[in-house]
Amino acid sequence: MPVWDHLKELRGSLIRSGSALFVSASTAFFFSDHLLTLLKRPLSARLVFLSPAEVFITDIKMALYAGLALAMPIILYESWRFVSPGLFQKERRSIYPFFIFGSISFYAGMAFCYFLALPFALQFLVSYGQQRGIAPAISVALYVDFNLKFLFSFGLIFELPIVMALLSKTGILTVPFLVHNRKYAIIAAFFIAAVLTPTPDIFNQCIMAIPLILLYEIGILGVRFFGRSMTLAQEKKERPNPVEE
Repeated sequence: MPVWDHLKELRGSLIRSGSALFVSASTAFFFSDHLLTLLKRPLSARLVFLSPAEVFITDIKMALYAGLALAMPIILYESWRFVSPGLFQKERRSIYPFFIFGSISFYAGMAFCYFLALPFALQFLVSYGQQRGIAPAISVALYVDFNLKFLFSFGLIFELPIVMALLSKTGILTVPFLVHNRKYAIIAAFFIAAVLTPTPDIFNQCIMAIPLILLYEIGILGVRFFGRSMTLAQEKKERPNPVEE
């Protein structure tokens, strides 16, 4: 297509993605009380607000994050819909499942954080302060910001095996390369955890870095599987076709 038609397609994809985000975020805003109740579940201390507009701004932030999480499949689909015309049929068949598993992995990462990592981190951090004789007076804005960053960070790092398997389909990553550079991957996991975690303490970094290392190992298995499937597909392609003969 001409450049102008590509821009029209891009504009349409952005409008549909933005509309999905707006509708889902607007809907989530009306359930902000329930969202805050869910986020408060792992916390035993009570929350306070330090400015008149803090609660309102916090509700807007929760609605935006919740809307982004709900609209993620539509955003991924619109991304796929925009790039798919430029791909061959074989490439579309290969990449299409990754968008599906990418959405599942994102939600799985958020669920893992909410039910396992987040309660453990909150209990440790609050107990650490209480053991020093300091009473918790946690701001609702800071608490929600801590939770949302934690949840979305885990959602993103759970995409690692999918990204690794996708890169293996293009031949960029191989199993020997990943195994040889495992020690660098461990260092990178702690560096990424230090950047993504909302607090600079080593405890929260380990909570994120250890699952990231495990996901790297799962990604190696995925690369091994997809690399093998690519080899079998190549062998099948190289076999003579009886019809053609």
